[in-house]
Amino acid sequence: RPPEDEEEEVEVGWQEKLFSQFEVDLYLNESACQTPLDWQYHEEIKKLEKAGGRKNCRIFTYTDHDRFTNLEELCQKVTDSDHEVPSYLVERMANVRRRRQDRKPVEASSLKSKIITWEPSEEFIKNNHVINTPVQTMYIMGDLGPFGKLGHREYENVLCTIKVDGNGVITVKPDFTGTKGAYRIELEGEKREVWEYTIENASAQVQPEEEEREQRVFRDLYGRHRDYLSGLVGSDFEMPLPGTLRLFINGEIVSAQGYEYDNLYVHFFLELPNQWSSPPFQQLSGVTQTCATKTVGWDNVAYFCYPFTVDMFYTQEDEGVFPYYSEINSLPQWPVLYFEVLSLDFWQRYRVEGYGSLVLPTCPGVHTLTIPTWRPVDLGTVAEMRRFFIGGSPELEDLTYIRIPSTFKGKRLSRFGFRTETTGSVTFRLCCLQQSKAFLENSALKQRMQSVLDRLGGFSQQSSVYNVLEAFQRARRRMQEARESLPQDLINTSASAV
Repeated sequence: RPPEDEEEEVEVGWQEKLFSQFEVDLYLNESACQTPLDWQYHEEIKKLEKAGGRKNCRIFTYTDHDRFTNLEELCQKVTDSDHEVPSYLVERMANVRRRRQDRKPVEASSLKSKIITWEPSEEFIKNNHVINTPVQTMYIMGDLGPFGKLGHREYENVLCTIKVDGNGVITVKPDFTGTKGAYRIELEGEKREVWEYTIENASAQVQPEEEEREQRVFRDLYGRHRDYLSGLVGSDFEMPLPGTLRLFINGEIVSAQGYEYDNLYVHFFLELPNQWSSPPFQQLSGVTQTCATKTVGWDNVAYFCYPFTVDMFYTQEDEGVFPYYSEINSLPQWPVLYFEVLSLDFWQRYRVEGYGSLVLPTCPGVHTLTIPTWRPVDLGTVAEMRRFFIGGSPELEDLTYIRIPSTFKGKRLSRFGFRTETTGSVTFRLCCLQQSKAFLENSALKQRMQSVLDRLGGFSQQSSVYNVLEAFQRARRRMQEARESLPQDLINTSASAV
């Protein structure tokens, strides 16, 4: 410590200029003043000298317009290396200053009339290729030079940085001291001097009337901004017809894992049951890119991240009450996504790795589903050698054979003798949206089995109705078998007695 303990306390306002000893010596010299800001500081320092000099000693500030603020923002390092060489991107990004005066009102006004700028100018790209929220900055500095030798730039240290952006967010770094201990700055040199300082919030508390008035202003501002956005988007939305449900799906084939060969791709298509339709331009099939696998844990995983979009409509045949005791086939069926996983090697030989199917979710929201797959196999080593050396493997001519074939008209489907092998699995991520006028009806939930949502029901309702009908049919068959096994004279006697 110097011979007498130095302790200084200064109350600093927002963008309040406190001159350092270096600035006083600099701006008193008229030959060093070049810009209008320099001449303004020259006049202010002359007034301070006439009034008895500056009140602060070691603590001073750099405001938003000072040269130190510009250099400090332009010369920030990306890493903590002393030998860092800024890259081309760092140099270009350093020239983009988030300043209120740098914003061009011409470009800002053009954004209000159109959302997309098809032919942007170079100035527009420069101002908008980063988050261009205007920011005002202020630095509270400390001159930690030796006693009696103030005014040397090498002893200046940043005590606190305050930033205020256009959204009203105030950033103080480091934070107010509060209950924490004082911040410490250790100087380099022989003496290794240690300085301690604290930062306290000395702002006056806002009055309740002023706070309420400010909240009203914010509510009015947010309301006008909401109306502005509503004007851009509009209020006319295409609404499905009564008795129609629109199902819109943003899907993604995330990954495929656990397969034998590398370089996988997925071929998929969507089957629409009866009473389902899609727009003429809607594509109901697709093929992903070929993706090499990487080892994750015990599996080889291929990450496709392949997006697809499907838009479908379910139309109700009649508006009558949906019967409880109808046949199982009359239950509304949901669209099914069929897919096959294939591999392609260096010699352009492809192999079928697996087949699978996915019933689209009936509940709106985000669903992540992992579907296991299988592939048909032949007995013997010849088929496996053919698959290994020349590619190719048994395939399905009709992919609907994965579940129930579309050409099947019988009552029982038997696959006895059809040999398959379990392979890997495919992960899907589906974002499902449903749109129907039934959502707008307040009494739609109170009416039982009369709206399109009640007709569709969902897996839980369909499964419950299916179980009831199946149990009823089993009981009916048992009653018929028991009736047929009884003697004919006993049945006639019991019937006459009744």
